[in-house]
Amino acid sequence: MLRDEKLKNPRRKVRSFRYSFQTASVSRRRGGASGRMFLLTGSKGPQGGHERRTIYQKIREYDLLEKKKTVTALKPGEDRAILLGLIMILSSLMMYFLLGITMVRSYSDSVWTEESSCTVLNSTITAEMNCTYSCGSDCWRGSKYPCLQVFVSLNASGKVLRLSHNEETQEMNPECFYVPKCRKDHMAMHTIVMNISERLKMHQQVPCYYDPDERQDSVILTRLYSRGEVFHSLLWPSCMLLGGTLIILMVKLTQYLSILCEQISKVKR
Repeated sequence: MLRDEKLKNPRRKVRSFRYSFQTASVSRRRGGASGRMFLLTGSKGPQGGHERRTIYQKIREYDLLEKKKTVTALKPGEDRAILLGLIMILSSLMMYFLLGITMVRSYSDSVWTEESSCTVLNSTITAEMNCTYSCGSDCWRGSKYPCLQVFVSLNASGKVLRLSHNEETQEMNPECFYVPKCRKDHMAMHTIVMNISERLKMHQQVPCYYDPDERQDSVILTRLYSRGEVFHSLLWPSCMLLGGTLIILMVKLTQYLSILCEQISKVKR
């Protein structure tokens, strides 16, 4: 009986050992599968985030590249616009300088400022005046022109005064009404002066300008530069100066607004 039980017990031990080994192997397989699943699920998370980061970086780099292209495209245009504005400002300043030493100076230095009407009293040729004309390089020859004297009565005051053509004639020869350009042909100059004398005799009433302070004992028929001519001559450089200044201000305003928009976009991000 004891032998039979001992023989039976080893068989039971072998069966229990086999059962425990199978359960252990099954549990190991299940544990390995679960570990593999954990590794697979765990590895999927970082790879997906890396892909998202890569896509975001590509989009970001594309945006930066587009901004750089826009900036590089705008910079030459802004530089050209600023250069154009500076050229316009410098040109207007040069025009101001030239007009200031010619027209504006002559207009401001003139003492014949008040306009009135004059009555022609006498218009006669009194003498022959000497003049010189150019006959070539370093060559000057003499000629003569007739001196036409014109006396008028100023209607504003009733005074009898000598009449001159303009300020330039008054400076060249105050005794004569008109000083023609000196030429070799004396008869041509004489004909020009005689025609002027006949026209003055036909028009007894002529407009004239006089000195209100009475520092000059003469009047002039026309001013060398009128107020309207001075105004129109200063209008164009003023428009050029204003246009150049506006161009530079618009470029600077555009740059300021672009910088402000970029700062606002950075704050929002």
